Amino acid sequence: MSQRAGPEPRSAAGPEPGPASDEAERRLRAHLASDLDAGFAALVREHQRVVHSVARQFSRDRSDAEDLAAEAFLRAYRALRGYDAGRLDSLRLRPWLLTILRNTARNAARDRARRPDPPPAFETAEEPADGASVEQEAESADVQRELGALLAQLPEVQRTAVVLRHVVGLGTAEVAEVLGCPEGTAKSHVSRGLARLRPLAEERLRPAAANRSGLREEGRTP
Repeated sequence: MSQRAGPEPRSAAGPEPGPASDEAERRLRAHLASDLDAGFAALVREHQRVVHSVARQFSRDRSDAEDLAAEAFLRAYRALRGYDAGRLDSLRLRPWLLTILRNTARNAARDRARRPDPPPAFETAEEPADGASVEQEAESADVQRELGALLAQLPEVQRTAVVLRHVVGLGTAEVAEVLGCPEGTAKSHVSRGLARLRPLAEERLRPAAANRSGLREEGRTP
């Protein structure tokens, strides 16, 4: 965002794809083809952090996120059992897993449609930086909850695009693959989502921040 209403979320996805990660993906695909069970265990170890991070953004609490991630991995394993070596060799594993996760989350959301719940917390998978004060951590948690409520107001495709690009840190090509659209369309979803968030964030977050600041001022000893 050009005008940030809160701290920039930290990426939980790891480095952008490159020669080293491409080679790791090739080895992982070969492992899946030669020994599905052992290869799948390696797949989970490699990608569970990003899967859990995205699941957290679309769940009511950590327990629901764990259930969502587990269900997505189970569906992935069942799908892999039906793939031949040729199809395995063509898989881009991270976006493929996140596509399964997104579909699983959408199914779960439809199931909950008749009994709406509070919006999910907007959290990263990482712990707060060492040395942060209790006040700083509390303020950060407040901002994250506010951002979660704001994200929940976006259309699903825009919310997914913003989370994948700016929370998890995926590249545009992977975001497009998860959304099942061209890269230009993915960029548009991200831009429109951010454009919707800006006025909402300015309206909702600034009064809360000012109130917290006022409380801190009142609590100071002369």
